[in-house]
Amino acid sequence: MTDKQLPVLLIVEDDEGLQRQLKWAYEGYEVVLAGSRSAAVEAVRLHEPSVVTLDLGLPPDPDGTTEGFETLREILRIKPDTKVIVASGHGARESMLRAIGMGAYDFYRKPVDIDELGLIVARAFHVHGLEAENRRLEQSGGGGQVLGSIISAAPEMMKVAKTIERVASADVSVMLLGASGTGKELLARAVHEKSGRKGEFIAINCAAIPETLLEAELFGYERGAFTGAVKSNVGKIEMAQGGTLFLDEVGDIPLPLQVKLLRFLQERVIERIGGRQPIAVDTRIVCATHQDLDAMKADGRFREDLYYRLAEIVVRIPSLAERPGDAVLLARHFVNRFGRELNTKVQSLSADGVAAIDAYSWPGNVRELENRIKRAVIMADGKSVTAEDLDLPGSSEAGQEELALNLRAARETADRRAIRLALSRTENNISGAAKLLGISRPTLYDLLKQYQLSA
Repeated sequence: MTDKQLPVLLIVEDDEGLQRQLKWAYEGYEVVLAGSRSAAVEAVRLHEPSVVTLDLGLPPDPDGTTEGFETLREILRIKPDTKVIVASGHGARESMLRAIGMGAYDFYRKPVDIDELGLIVARAFHVHGLEAENRRLEQSGGGGQVLGSIISAAPEMMKVAKTIERVASADVSVMLLGASGTGKELLARAVHEKSGRKGEFIAINCAAIPETLLEAELFGYERGAFTGAVKSNVGKIEMAQGGTLFLDEVGDIPLPLQVKLLRFLQERVIERIGGRQPIAVDTRIVCATHQDLDAMKADGRFREDLYYRLAEIVVRIPSLAERPGDAVLLARHFVNRFGRELNTKVQSLSADGVAAIDAYSWPGNVRELENRIKRAVIMADGKSVTAEDLDLPGSSEAGQEELALNLRAARETADRRAIRLALSRTENNISGAAKLLGISRPTLYDLLKQYQLSA
């Protein structure tokens, strides 16, 4: 193996004697040395090291930590995936907390024990390799996909995916209920793709089409049916022959048209506007709405008989706020996607970017997250999207969730949420998640087993 093939270790240390000692202590790495902030930054740009050991006491402030922390900040800004191991004898506990908070991988208190630091360095290279492989898998479509193009690691979405896989092949109407931006059309497409139906997937947004035109869009019309109908036109129901028709925002269908849609669902025939000939159509209906159809039924705005025809299977889609960890998982996916599509240098999320995404409630759900990440990728100056690039409003107030009265249940709920968030932030790295949670790796493994969670 040549030097160029060896993993690069950058040692940032102003003590020349310690530099030489460290350089010859680590076989199996291409060791690069730097004695100042400017030299360290230059080395990071030139060699792109996977792991850096950083002494906080650098000139012109060798007895303080100012230069060291600025060096840490610049290294992570230039190459966010770098594992920086901070070594210092200056105010160890305070420095440790600050360094880890800024995104350092680990902290080591001087005086240096070569063998012990060597183990930390080796582990850092191992973790860096695992994370790089995770990113490759995610970019190739293997990260968190549970159904078609739906990306999630939350049990709530796993349950939705299992329901859809189970009902897709059955000849029943499916109603998807969820807030705007939760991915209802993606799930409707998944129903179609899993159904085995050979026809097309046709989607229509009932809220986006004027009431006077919606009937013509759905059922089609014959030539001369009304002024301007110079030729016959096939409606969306016919276009979906042998396939699936997705009626988005079905709650916006006016009452007179609800009657005609009900007749189609009962008899599986339609008549075009101005036509006299019944047309048999084999079209499966999947519909969605964010409205409260129970309330609409109660006050007469939505027919009860139509509701039960459309809602043979009801699937409730959780909001992004109800899926802990998914916001960061999706954000990383969108960063990779838009980084490629927009041909930018952005490759990742910074630590403060991850924290900002976790703290925000995402009232606009996945659609809002996607738009926010796209904007941030365009606006980002470095290789990672930061909290400043995201420009998110203040995070939602804590403590809004109602805690269970049973303390054991409350503890389990809190544990599950914290573990999922930690795994999401560290891209499923057990060591990193345990560190975030303030517990040991064996304890985290025990909790994963106890709560039947998977990394």
